Amino acid sequence: MHGGIFKVCLVVVTAIVNHPLLFPNNSTAVPADDDFIHQKLREREENLKKHLLELEQLLSRQEEPAEDDAKTESKELEGESGWDLWSTVSMVIFLMIEVWRQDFKDNNSPEQSKEEDDLVFIGNNCHGVVLPDKPILTIFYDQYIHATTHDAVRSREFVEGFADDLLEALRSLCNRDADMEVEDSICIGSMYENWRVNRPLICDLLVPFAPPEPYRFRCQPWVSDPSLGPDKQSYGTILVCGPDDEPSGCVCDKKRLGEDMLCLLHHPTNNRKVNKDINLLCSTNTNYLDIGQVMKWFQTAVTKAWSKISHKYEFELTFSHLDSPGALRVKFKSGKVISFNITPVVQYEDTDLYFISHFPSMPREVSSGIYWMLSFAVYERRFLKDFAKKLPDNSCHLSCLQIMTFLHSKQCHITGSSGLTTYHLKTVLMYLLLSRPSTDWGNVLLEERLRDMFKSLEKSLLEKKLNHFMVGNSKLPNTVNLPEHFRVAEPLNLFRSFVLNRDLYQKTLSMFYEMLKNATVVINEYSLHLPNGTTKPS
Repeated sequence: MHGGIFKVCLVVVTAIVNHPLLFPNNSTAVPADDDFIHQKLREREENLKKHLLELEQLLSRQEEPAEDDAKTESKELEGESGWDLWSTVSMVIFLMIEVWRQDFKDNNSPEQSKEEDDLVFIGNNCHGVVLPDKPILTIFYDQYIHATTHDAVRSREFVEGFADDLLEALRSLCNRDADMEVEDSICIGSMYENWRVNRPLICDLLVPFAPPEPYRFRCQPWVSDPSLGPDKQSYGTILVCGPDDEPSGCVCDKKRLGEDMLCLLHHPTNNRKVNKDINLLCSTNTNYLDIGQVMKWFQTAVTKAWSKISHKYEFELTFSHLDSPGALRVKFKSGKVISFNITPVVQYEDTDLYFISHFPSMPREVSSGIYWMLSFAVYERRFLKDFAKKLPDNSCHLSCLQIMTFLHSKQCHITGSSGLTTYHLKTVLMYLLLSRPSTDWGNVLLEERLRDMFKSLEKSLLEKKLNHFMVGNSKLPNTVNLPEHFRVAEPLNLFRSFVLNRDLYQKTLSMFYEMLKNATVVINEYSLHLPNGTTKPS
């Protein structure tokens, strides 16, 4: 019996030592052919039996008397029968290990390959990248970005004046009883936050509009509408309501008037006739405002308004993108071109939030739809303006964002666009402003703060998580005056698309690290002077 146990242990140890799963560095791949495995096992079994039998016979001749030959023979037969039993059990164990190895390999290969894809970028981190030092960054900013900022001031002044004239002409052509009412434009975006560097210099303006009386818009953002699922976060719907939808027949905001005040304009005694021919731009068979209908209406209105005032100007006005009716392009006789976006929006209640069909920086194909995105652009501009008052004179916070935006733009020209946008870069900066003392943003610390921005962005990309700065941010200053139900809402992950789209995530991460590697080369290429003050050869 002890000999049988010794034999089975020997076979099992041999199988384990030679198994590639447990000792991959000391073995070769196991052949997939079962017959080949069985043949090898049988050969090893026969060799072991032969050597063990010879050993037992030698010991029996030396130590046991001749009269015990019969007993020895019977023990040998017993050992051989025990060997057969234990050999069979050993072979079964060996085969079970092999089957388990194959299942383990098949079930874990996809996961391992995915993990390996993510681990490709581990060696490429911000700590190992050499960014330009402070003198080079200063030269680059003064010679390239500062000149761009100076041009932006003149472009803004022209666009604001022309937009006012265009909207005034549009209002003069509208029928107040049947057409949408257009309000004054609102300036937003990088041009008015003083960090735009990419050419062409494009101004972004929002144009709020409202339905003719006695109709009104009732906006329903995702935070107040449970029917909007996770895929519609940051979206909302706009319901077109008539006088019959209000118990009192009044379309005024009761919060402005007070509960006990009487509205003389929309009181039930004022039996104003409702025009049944009004085009309320609703989606088919619904009372929800349709994006496609609004875009068509706005394009037609702008075209008519320009026809009325075109004789006053000596330049051409055209649409830059057919899929974005508010994208306009002015071309002077000198050849100079100024582009700007003028986008129709709907105001959310009595706030500075606006429902928008698409963000001007990311034009999309106009299609019929009732889900509008919510823009926090006015609050973001207010935050940056107010926070700048706390920072040192000539602070470097916008310089960091400008340099990072410039590098991102140049890398996109090389590798193509990805899931990373300038809005993400701006969000990273705003979070960093709240996390560091105001004294850390002096101009002499430009290099350190730029590296901090890259590190923060890298961390967010690796975690696939970058929360919206306004939604669910408990650290947001009260001076921003954001509506409370957005401040306490669930955080909104701007990198949610990376969780859902692995290919997009891999492309974005690869582009980010390429941007890091190329940062010094690109900045040197666009600098007009070398660090020692000599002019670069042309």
